[in-house]
Amino acid sequence: MYKICVFAGTTEGRELVEFLARQNVSVTACVATEYGQTLLAPADNLTISAKRLTEPEMVDMLSKSCFDVVVDATHPYANMVTENIVAACAETGTEYLRLLRSESVIPEDAVFVSSIEDAVTYLNTVDGNILLTTGSKELGKFTTVRDFENRVYARVLPMEESLHLCQEAGLKPAHILAMQGPFSVEMNVAMLKSVDAKFLVSKESGLTGGIAEKVAAACTAGAKLVIIGRPPQKQGISFAEMLELLCSRFELVQKQQVAVVGIGPGSREAMTGEVLNALSHADCIIGAKRMVEAVAGGHQTVHHAIAPEAISGFIREHREYSRFVVAMSGDVGFFSGTKKLLPMLENCDVTVLPGLSSLVYLCARLGTSYEDVPPISIHGRDHDIIPDVRRNERVFALVGGENGMGNLCRELTAAGLGSVKVSVGERLSYPDEQITVGTAEDLQNRVFQSLSVALIENETANPVVTHGLPDDAFDRTEAVPMTKSEVRAVCLSKLALTEKAVAWDVGAGTGSVAIEMALKVRKGAVYAIERKDAAVEILRENVRKFRTSNLTVVPGIAPEACATLPAPTHAFIGGSSGNMKEIISLLLQKNPNVRIVATAIALESVGELTECMKHFRFDHTEVISMTVARNRKAGPYNLMTGQNPIYIFTMQGGKL
Repeated sequence: MYKICVFAGTTEGRELVEFLARQNVSVTACVATEYGQTLLAPADNLTISAKRLTEPEMVDMLSKSCFDVVVDATHPYANMVTENIVAACAETGTEYLRLLRSESVIPEDAVFVSSIEDAVTYLNTVDGNILLTTGSKELGKFTTVRDFENRVYARVLPMEESLHLCQEAGLKPAHILAMQGPFSVEMNVAMLKSVDAKFLVSKESGLTGGIAEKVAAACTAGAKLVIIGRPPQKQGISFAEMLELLCSRFELVQKQQVAVVGIGPGSREAMTGEVLNALSHADCIIGAKRMVEAVAGGHQTVHHAIAPEAISGFIREHREYSRFVVAMSGDVGFFSGTKKLLPMLENCDVTVLPGLSSLVYLCARLGTSYEDVPPISIHGRDHDIIPDVRRNERVFALVGGENGMGNLCRELTAAGLGSVKVSVGERLSYPDEQITVGTAEDLQNRVFQSLSVALIENETANPVVTHGLPDDAFDRTEAVPMTKSEVRAVCLSKLALTEKAVAWDVGAGTGSVAIEMALKVRKGAVYAIERKDAAVEILRENVRKFRTSNLTVVPGIAPEACATLPAPTHAFIGGSSGNMKEIISLLLQKNPNVRIVATAIALESVGELTECMKHFRFDHTEVISMTVARNRKAGPYNLMTGQNPIYIFTMQGGKL
């Protein structure tokens, strides 16, 4: 087994150790403190040395362990440590590699100095409070700053050694900010404002050292940046180059790290700590333009992409980046592209981090629960929300498109639902967040943001889920046949429809069966085939009446009119025009396992269906005879009037 030693004094160093710990190598990580040890996850092939090593101690360790290579990933300012590592490697004949921290972009109006002494000289020429973010080890050098006790505040690690050095320097307890990073832009801004700092002093610590967040915070808080320039770095290679080298040399498997994160409604305040941490360590952030702009820290490469294919393709083609973040709106499991993206990232090391969904956020703002609220998206989706509002007391809608919310309110009003309560959320989590409450009718002419959400509340919702609409609910004429409610209920039960079914209604007539199928098949599709023009018009009127947008009317004679239709999972045959055998043959060509329910009143039709059962050798068949009688008024009496007996055939698994 190969043996690798990493002096891991930086974020890059720790990430390299974590990468090696997942490989078939023996890795030793050298950190200066026990605190540094706590930042590394334990692993069976990982040994940790948690103490500051002198050069002789380094020589002794390298001599005994016989490492294949030593990686120096110490801080750019730790010149003495680097010199000791180089000397120890030279004495023991161990290969030495230097991991360089990437440079960061500092604004031109910052004050650049070459040393702490130069920083002190500058600070003595200006007035105002100072926030030091340079650590505790060299804090003593700042004690010569004019009015040090009153002007200087120091942010240090919450460790006994750090606090001791602060006390030795003469800092007051109120001037000691003992905290563990990483620090977001918002946290840095809050600290600057809390101590009324006019100056922020930092070393040029690189992208992963938090310099980008400090730069942005200083700009926001109106503080002047004082940057202590990085000492000249000796020859070395970048993190990505180091991974490529080690993988090639020691037969390691390099997988790109991809974090798919939910950014919540959009503001950084509404993002989780895990998400913010992933963003701060990313080499490249991918997502829609709006989301990338909301999360990019200014030091990462950004790429605008929405389609899962485009995202995964970009990752595959850009091996120069090792840590990607894919930013998803809201939560990764809530109307998100994450579901389609994940299978495309099988060759990557993927982490999925949840975010705050707009449903959760809006309901919290409204002071209500969301446990009984079905979520519906009509943003870039073809979905008729009207049936959902009719049968649910509360519905959440994710709405997109120009004037999408106004269109929704107009549709609700046109469908007789103008009185429902609509709570519209715009720009949620941002300073200009807006929540508007009113009826659909009141809000139908209002202009809302293109991407909005709404909680729709219907006090008169009808949650009935069984089929069996009354016959008088349909538009009909005596000239156009209709499958009556009792027979229709049995036929629908025999069909055993599924939510995603593709169903045909052959000889649809008024469309009573097709309508009821469409109301059940909310995620599927229904095709109503009818040859009579008068029936087609009535059928279309019933489609409009019941707003069954998933039902397509197909004028024409079966089977010719059905030739181009999608393969059915279920079929109801209410009329065949003498083409029963040909219709069933087409159904089986489309899908050999299609479930067929057919009705017959005339004995000739019964005989035709019986012959079809035998001819196509169905695996499952069932025939029932049904007689229905209804009451009619005769003066003070109710007399029962019988309807025509009907035969209902159920068939599945036929053979051509």
